[in-house]
Amino acid sequence: MTATPLRVGLVGYGLAGSVFHAPLIAATEGLVLDTVVTSSPDRRRQAGAEFPDVRFTATPEELFDRADELDLVVIASPNKTHVPLATAALKAGLPVVVDKPLAGTAAEARDLAALADERGLLLSVFQNRRWDNDFLTLRRLVTDGALGDVWRFESRFERWRPRPKGGWRESGDPAEIGGLLYDLGSHVVDQALVLFGPVTEVYAETDVRRPGAETDDDTFIALTHASGVRSHLYVSATTAQLGPRFRVLGSEAGYVKYGLDPQEAALREGGRPGTAAEWGTEDQALWGRIGSGESPLSGGGTPVPTLAGDYPAYYAAVAAALTGAGPNPVPAQEAAAALGVLEAARTSARDKVTVTL
Repeated sequence: MTATPLRVGLVGYGLAGSVFHAPLIAATEGLVLDTVVTSSPDRRRQAGAEFPDVRFTATPEELFDRADELDLVVIASPNKTHVPLATAALKAGLPVVVDKPLAGTAAEARDLAALADERGLLLSVFQNRRWDNDFLTLRRLVTDGALGDVWRFESRFERWRPRPKGGWRESGDPAEIGGLLYDLGSHVVDQALVLFGPVTEVYAETDVRRPGAETDDDTFIALTHASGVRSHLYVSATTAQLGPRFRVLGSEAGYVKYGLDPQEAALREGGRPGTAAEWGTEDQALWGRIGSGESPLSGGGTPVPTLAGDYPAYYAAVAAALTGAGPNPVPAQEAAAALGVLEAARTSARDKVTVTL
């Protein structure tokens, strides 16, 4: 790590910028939040209250005009701006982190990756759910062979929001790249690919359930991996009774885990990595269980201590990659592979077919 912190410009200070990126950047040794791009007086006051030394610009163009003062740009603005802003940042000579989804299509993601390679610049995607406590735990169980050969992977990211909240994330305009398929779907598909590798077939069902909703709010995706594993992925805003976050079935045992990683809730409530003694940990009552032949809800199986969630590890890895001390934690080509699956899911749901990749 260099003695002088790497200077980071953050584009956008809405939910992603204020809750996730700014606190995690500030908590990372070797990084400093230098500039926030927002034209909102309220958001400037909010950012300035927590980060008194931060500078502001009203537009990304102003930021890119002083690219020589920065070492990294983070794009945390609405989805439709990801490609044009990442392109402009790379052309300005700046390494880039982009919030998921990187782009609206796999082709756009591959083009961005090619541009970054051509310029010799880092292009990384903020897939923070790779550092969820439950995912880290499951990944270790799979790697250690604790389940035997995994046959089926069930992953749910479900919510109960019977009324739409509005905003671009729920817009029916395709240009906004809204809806749950590209929002929560980006997480569950990425996790499935990390665990079980490339996909050969995709089947999906998408529905618009809520009155006034404009885009998918209840989606199911079935993946067949080249490894033989089948992934069943559920993302929904209309789930009145939440299912397990993970249910993983193997030849020797199964693993069932309820509840969400606590880091997002902690960040929303003002918690900050480095100030909490046990960041990312959860109560023993929420631990998943591993076993066979019995339901975990009736006491079957053995509790598995959940590893601590570690969102700060993403930006620590970015800082290492920028200084030549480690690899890109989430390369753009991996994001392109996930987007290929999401595109296939959209086609499958629309045409009511199984798509072969």
